[in-house]
Amino acid sequence: MSPQVTAAIIAASVSFLTLIGTLAAQFLGRRATREQLDRTFAEQRTRALNERFTTAAEQLGNDKPAVRLAGVYAMAGLADDWAENRQTCVNVLCAYLRMPYEPDPGQDAPEPERLAFQAIREVRHTVIQVTAEHLNKDTAVSWQGLKFYFKGVVFDGGDFRGAVFSDGWAVFDGAEFSGGEVRFHDATFSGGYVFFGGAKFSGGTIRFDRATFSGCEVSFRDTELSGGTIRFDDATFSGGKVYFSGARFSGAAVIFEGAKFSGGTVNFGRVKFSTGAVCGGAQFSGGTVSFVGASFSGSRVTFDDAQFSGGEVDFSDAGDWSFPPAFGPGPWTNIVEVLSAPKTTPSDER
Repeated sequence: MSPQVTAAIIAASVSFLTLIGTLAAQFLGRRATREQLDRTFAEQRTRALNERFTTAAEQLGNDKPAVRLAGVYAMAGLADDWAENRQTCVNVLCAYLRMPYEPDPGQDAPEPERLAFQAIREVRHTVIQVTAEHLNKDTAVSWQGLKFYFKGVVFDGGDFRGAVFSDGWAVFDGAEFSGGEVRFHDATFSGGYVFFGGAKFSGGTIRFDRATFSGCEVSFRDTELSGGTIRFDDATFSGGKVYFSGARFSGAAVIFEGAKFSGGTVNFGRVKFSTGAVCGGAQFSGGTVSFVGASFSGSRVTFDDAQFSGGEVDFSDAGDWSFPPAFGPGPWTNIVEVLSAPKTTPSDER
């Protein structure tokens, strides 16, 4: 091969390698630039979201109810946009509800005082509203599976209709339900935990109509029902565990009209029924419903038209049998087992 040809090949190779090097440098440079842009965009986004969080929090703490109301929607909107800190935004909204809340001053209070109370109550009910909307199955951005900490919150109204509490948990321990109507119509409690332990129900109405409790643990342990009404009309209890153990039903009506108990466990152990409860038309099929150690005094627990088929209903070791449960003429033909009901049998009640 002639020196001229060799030189030409070498020159071509050098040119090719130079071209490759140039292209590689350009590619790496563009990649580095793109990564830098991505980092810059992420930093700017985080900065903007933090600024929105600060603004919304300041609005929630404002003295003017109208500004607080804007803060509720701002915080909820931020939760929708900021998935990685959605729980933090929800925590702030729950914390707002846990803040000290002065009771209704009544119609005889001066007008400025009444208007101020109504304005603050509107803000609180809006927090409940936006929370419930984000727990609805048709919501654009779901908050299902998050944690909701309502311990000690005063509920004097609110609407959780259609809300789905799944996988995460909701804590209503020590909450006070007084006046107004709080609705859990068609709500679904599946998986996770829902706690109403130690809650106080006094006045107003709490409704769980057509609510579904399946595969989760729901606790009404040691609740105090001293007024108003709590209704579980046509509610479905299937799988999982529902505890009313240690609850005190005094001065309040507890109604399970048409409720369906199938599978799982519903525990009324040690409950004190001093004002009775209505289970008319309820269906008990499969699973276990326990009234072990419950006290029946002051008013009757009625099971008119209830149906018992399969499973186990246990009234053993009653603490007080002064007013034993009243059963209609029909349900006992289908009952599987009632264990050791003391002093009075169902046939005596007829």
